[in-house]
Amino acid sequence: MRTVIVSGASSGIGEATAARFAAAGDRVINFDVARPAVPVGSSISWEEVDVSDWAAVAAAVAKVESEHGGIDVVVANAGISIRHPALEISEEEARRVLEVNLLGVLALWRHTARAMSASARPGVLLATSSVNGLRGYPLYADYNASKAGIGALCRTFALELAPLIRVACVAPGAVLTPMQRAEYSDSMLEAVNGCIPAGRHAAPEEIANAFFYLASPDAAFVTGHEVVVDGGEIAGATTTALAKPN
Repeated sequence: MRTVIVSGASSGIGEATAARFAAAGDRVINFDVARPAVPVGSSISWEEVDVSDWAAVAAAVAKVESEHGGIDVVVANAGISIRHPALEISEEEARRVLEVNLLGVLALWRHTARAMSASARPGVLLATSSVNGLRGYPLYADYNASKAGIGALCRTFALELAPLIRVACVAPGAVLTPMQRAEYSDSMLEAVNGCIPAGRHAAPEEIANAFFYLASPDAAFVTGHEVVVDGGEIAGATTTALAKPN
């Protein structure tokens, strides 16, 4: 049984990812500020952790390591987004987005990688990046920058930690999560679907499957890369519709 930490697993992609690992028999610990909507079971536990608080992350990682003898897989998924024009972003909003989305990944990876390295325990560090970090998307400048930064962290950690620890990211396109539904009207969601060759948003479970693969022995030669799961969105489709709020 592997010990797996998934941050932001109380909803959306994180919740689906935690469920995917648990279904395979892994022990999963959810680091999230929000209590899970679905009661946790014996294979998924919850720790109230704000990933932007490095001391809290360090304490939670130490607790997991002490209770379970080590950590095998980490999925740094916790993230937030705020839909706003670049010239209207406040300092408070930008700092919060970067602290959670980028520095939260750095904190979780740093503390878990130190634990893995100290025990010479092979491990896998994963994170949720985004196609937003791979090309321009209007109305999400701070979010886009945070996701591009995760890609840079991925490549750097992979080089520094090989061969003991593998590092990779999943870059989703549009995913039908509670966060997406909160920011987009039905007509906006349909406009986004029109920009995706697959003609639809991904289900969170499809992103979870990508994480599960990257953590498996089948992906033993994959490190330092972002795996794009976007239904063909950035293969050439326009993102113009994303800039037209209704």
